[in-house]
Amino acid sequence: MPVPWTNVYGLARTLLALGTLGTLAFSSTATLFRPVATQGDHPLCTGPMRASVFCLAPEDGLTPIRLLCVLVLLVVASGWRPRWTALPHAWVSFSVFSGIAIADGGDQVTVVLSSLLALTALGDPRRWHWRPLPEDAAPNRGRAVLVGATGLVLVRIQMSFLYFQSCVAKLPHAEWADGTAMWYWGNSLAFGAPGPLQPLVHPVLASPWGVALLTWAPLAIEIGLAASLLLAQRHRWYLLAAGFLLHLSIAVMMGLWSFALAMIGGLVVLCFPLGSHFHVTLPEPVRRAFRRPAPAPGPPAGADDGAQPRPDGEREPVPARHAPSAP
Repeated sequence: MPVPWTNVYGLARTLLALGTLGTLAFSSTATLFRPVATQGDHPLCTGPMRASVFCLAPEDGLTPIRLLCVLVLLVVASGWRPRWTALPHAWVSFSVFSGIAIADGGDQVTVVLSSLLALTALGDPRRWHWRPLPEDAAPNRGRAVLVGATGLVLVRIQMSFLYFQSCVAKLPHAEWADGTAMWYWGNSLAFGAPGPLQPLVHPVLASPWGVALLTWAPLAIEIGLAASLLLAQRHRWYLLAAGFLLHLSIAVMMGLWSFALAMIGGLVVLCFPLGSHFHVTLPEPVRRAFRRPAPAPGPPAGADDGAQPRPDGEREPVPARHAPSAP
C-alpha cells in the first residue's frame, strides 16, 4: 500500500487553506456576517451549525474570531505539524461554510475535502508536510497508513463524482446543449469578464464558434476528469493540465478564487498517483541564498605548533621537547 504522507497531499491541504484564508482575510466582518433574506442574521446558530466557531463568539466578537481563523489557516497552509492542524482546519472550513453570508461552492468543497484529508493528516508523523517521510517510519505505522490512504481514495472518488455531476447537471439546460451558455455568463454584470479582459473575451463571445468552444470545452474536461480514475496515468497528466487551466480561467474571468483553489486542491489528489512526490528544482540563486555557509577554513597545519615566523616568511622550527627522564 502506498504511503500517503507526501508533499502532493500537502499541496492539496495548502491550496484548500489558502482558498478559505483569502475569503476571511480580504473580506470585512460586516461583509461576511450580515442578514440574508429568508434566512436571518449570520452566523446561523441553529441545529448542527451551532458547532461553528463563530457561534462561540461573544457579542461584537466576530472580528477577533475571524482573525484567529486566519492565523490557523496560515499555519495549515505553511504545512507545519499536519497532525496537529488537521482538525482545526476542518473546523474552520465547516465554520466558514455554515456561518458566513456569502458562502459559495468552493467553501462547500473545502469543508468536504478538508474533513477527508484529516483522516490522512492525523496519522502524519512529519513536522512539515513538504518533507519526505523517513524510510524507517512507514513500517511502524501500518494502521495509520491504511487510514491515510483511505482518506486519499475517498477524496479521489468524491472529486470524480463531483465532476460527473457538474457535467451531467448542465446537459438538460438548452443553453449548455446548444453551446450558448457562456455568452450569458460572459456578459453577466456579476460574473462577466473584468474590464481589462473584455477586449479579448467579447470578440470570442460574439463568434458562434468561439462561444460554442467556451461552452462545450468545460463539459469535455469535466467528463474526462470524472473518468480519470479509469484511465492510464499518462492521460491523467493531460487532464490535470486541462483542469488547472479550466479553474484558473474561472478564477480570472469570474473572480471565484476560493472556488478555483479548492477545486485545484482536489484535482491534485485526483490526478497524481497515490503515494507520489513532486520535485521542484529551485533556481541556482535561490538555492545559493538558502544554502548553509561553508565553515571558515581552519589554521594551516603547524600553525599552533609553537613555530615562530622569520623575517623571510618562513617559520622558525621549535626544538622538540623531550619528556624528562624518569628518576
